[in-house]
Amino acid sequence: MLACCKLYISESRNASALRAIEQAATGAVLVNRFTDDAYNRVGYTLVAPLLPTPAPPLRRAVFGMVKAALDAIDFGAHAGTHPRLGTVDHICFHPLAQASLHHVADLAGAVAADIGEKLQVPTFLYGAAHRGGRTLASIRRQLGYFKPNSSGDQWRGAPETDALPVAPDAGPSERSARSKGMVVVGATGWVDNYNVPVYTADVEAARRIARAVSERGGGLRSVQAMGLAHGDGVVEVACNLLDPARVGADQVQDMVERLAGGEGLSVGKGYFTDFSQDKIVELYFKSAANTED
Repeated sequence: MLACCKLYISESRNASALRAIEQAATGAVLVNRFTDDAYNRVGYTLVAPLLPTPAPPLRRAVFGMVKAALDAIDFGAHAGTHPRLGTVDHICFHPLAQASLHHVADLAGAVAADIGEKLQVPTFLYGAAHRGGRTLASIRRQLGYFKPNSSGDQWRGAPETDALPVAPDAGPSERSARSKGMVVVGATGWVDNYNVPVYTADVEAARRIARAVSERGGGLRSVQAMGLAHGDGVVEVACNLLDPARVGADQVQDMVERLAGGEGLSVGKGYFTDFSQDKIVELYFKSAANTED
């Protein structure tokens, strides 16, 4: 049985901090690193076997990376065009191979408790890791994730208040250190992340398209979407495909092209921010075999 963890750090420009974070990933295979400088954000993909021990290797690796990130990064100095809640913005666990969602839900809960109790960061659960099964989008909405707090459609610095609108599942009931922010931790089935560039500086146009594409806005089932600024003259429709076997990237691409065309805008070819589920498993076993050699 294997577990996959996707770990999102609110930093992409501090090379020494990223080195420290990656060096802390001991016990797991780091199969991908996706860096986006416009968003000032890095996504890491880790895989490790699910072993019946009190401290599975993925639990130790993720905790080590989180601690390294909190030690090396000042959240109050962060700025980017992607929303975020903290230095470590989001941690999600997915089952691979013969693992079940139940297995990774337990792992997510243990990691959340580690972060909240040992690192004193407010931590919120979602998906199978949360007893009510709340969604990632719903807890993010409650925490104000989707609203830029600075001009130029930027998320900049720490929140202005220490008060939390929702009680955390682990950790302090307020931001004990505004240099850290807060983190959400969840467990779900496989999710693909697919972003489509639209050639305009009009972020509101991207948001209109994103709303129309998303299931919440009456668009494609199991698709969540945001419209975000992404460099000079480019915006993105950034999508989470929650059931990619049923609604995939081709359908998202077609709908974004059609909607953008209706606004007189041209669209580039979208891209995935990570490998496929099968490719990640392949890369894990290849790395594990090389280590044994």
